[in-house]
Amino acid sequence: MSQPQSPKPEITIEDFAKLDLRTARILRVEPHPNADKLLKMAIDIGGEERQIVAGIAPYYRSEDLLGKSIVVVANLKPVKLRGEWSHGMLLAASGGDRVVVLAPASEIPPGSPVS
Repeated sequence: MSQPQSPKPEITIEDFAKLDLRTARILRVEPHPNADKLLKMAIDIGGEERQIVAGIAPYYRSEDLLGKSIVVVANLKPVKLRGEWSHGMLLAASGGDRVVVLAPASEIPPGSPVS
């Protein structure tokens, strides 16, 4: 069976093992003060509160994200996006004109590992 072509290079299982994927709960959401497409979110990542910034404002209203469980890359190097620090990255799928935030299928505590 042929493998679908990926626009990115193959990685090894060791590369994948470097990712710290965890569940998180969105505690607060607000528009980014310097970018229309970005949202600032405070998340609980298992007893630790962090701020992340995500480019999902065109697809989600803040109130629809509040309290939602999501999946994040917890060990991504922090980066400043338009003047605001982001300490992680939420995972989302995109297709056509839709973006869908990835979430656990049922309730699980924030900080639970994803593998």
